[in-house]
Amino acid sequence: MINYKTDINPFSFARRIKRPLLLDGAMGSMLQNKGLKSRGSMWMSLANLEEPEKVLNIHKAYISAGSDIITTNTFRTNPEAVINSGKRIDNNKLVKIAVELAVQAASGLPVYIAGSNAPAEDCYQSKRNLTLNKLKANHYKHIDLLIDSGCHFILNETQSHFDEIKIICQYCHKNSIPYVISLFVNESLNLLSGESLNAAIEFIRDYYPLAIGINCIKPETFMPIYSRSNFDFNWGVYLNAGKGSFNDELIKTGTSPLAYSILVKKLLSKSPSFVGGCCGTTPEHIKSIKRLLDGKNRN
Repeated sequence: MINYKTDINPFSFARRIKRPLLLDGAMGSMLQNKGLKSRGSMWMSLANLEEPEKVLNIHKAYISAGSDIITTNTFRTNPEAVINSGKRIDNNKLVKIAVELAVQAASGLPVYIAGSNAPAEDCYQSKRNLTLNKLKANHYKHIDLLIDSGCHFILNETQSHFDEIKIICQYCHKNSIPYVISLFVNESLNLLSGESLNAAIEFIRDYYPLAIGINCIKPETFMPIYSRSNFDFNWGVYLNAGKGSFNDELIKTGTSPLAYSILVKKLLSKSPSFVGGCCGTTPEHIKSIKRLLDGKNRN
């Protein structure tokens, strides 16, 4: 059993039990399925204030499905997202409530809380408009808020710009903050800022993250990465299972739970440290992966 109080590096624990830890699935598209609408630059993060029970129940559903790690609903609680929304919202309160909901859902259970830290601007935006100083201020504050509110580690997800990756790695390493970097690449397997995936990974490894992940890309984009990579480090993946394009405002599931778990089964030969789901996935997707890891899903 995981002891999240003593197993500071969850992925070292994954090696001991010889299986990947199971990350949860999507929060935003699940909230959409429950009738909530996205709110511009703040995406689905206002649900922490307006519909906290729905956020709490989604966390609980992922834990019941077998998740070892749940992710805070903070993908768009970062300072710049709040500023761009034009709303008068206490950024500190918004983050603290989000973390409290995750902590409440996991209360007394061997579950890690990952603090979601997104790109400062839209994650599919090729050109950054913010200055370097604003990018630094955004990430420094958000990361500190997440850790101070009680997250076990920071999940810097859907990161696609080298300048932000450098800021995050250097800050977390300097301040001994446990973190994961999860990358988003285009179909050419490059960051949106132009650098190759391999160049990004080579840089990140020098700053000792807990793990390096890839998320939100489609399975057909990830499989060439998988076939060409040795993954001689802690690595993980949680893929986009939504229909349509990345910029669709309403995300619907495009890959069934069983089909998704069959895909995950192909990845186990390279010993991922964690697996989970991104846009379009549900607790049923996580439950199907859990059955696979427990040897109960033979398909």
